[in-house]
Amino acid sequence: MKKIPSFTIDHTRLSRGIFVSRKDTTPGGNVLTTFDIRMKLPNREPALDPRAIHTIEHLAATFLRNHPQWSNRIIYWGPMGCLTGNYLIVSGDYVSSDILPLMVETFRFIADFEGEIPGATPQDCGNYTFNDLPQAKAEAAAFLQNTLLNPSEENLNYPA
Repeated sequence: MKKIPSFTIDHTRLSRGIFVSRKDTTPGGNVLTTFDIRMKLPNREPALDPRAIHTIEHLAATFLRNHPQWSNRIIYWGPMGCLTGNYLIVSGDYVSSDILPLMVETFRFIADFEGEIPGATPQDCGNYTFNDLPQAKAEAAAFLQNTLLNPSEENLNYPA
């Protein structure tokens, strides 16, 4: 079986950052850009705690789908199975630097969030108690400080 493109990236050299994972064109001609929002160094540091990434998912998805400029372009936000980051699918043809300010806003929102986690009720979520807000906030703050606020080329482009 042929490897899918995301498995051809050398994860031993991959940094934290925002990367264009793929671009697809719908039958109607619209471009969908999938971003790899990599919060952890794959295979070199512990993955995100499952409860924390679940909380990040709830907060980021809610923030993005309510964003005044981006809400109508957000298709999907969700965690990677390896728990080292998230995928963001956006309607439109974009590069990593195009969404950097949006990701700064998103992770600042998560790092500063206080209150009840959106969608964390039995009516709204299939595993509503599986959350860790303090850890999610700490992970978001670390990603902001260590990557998003001062990115280099290695944080915005996959390794060659």
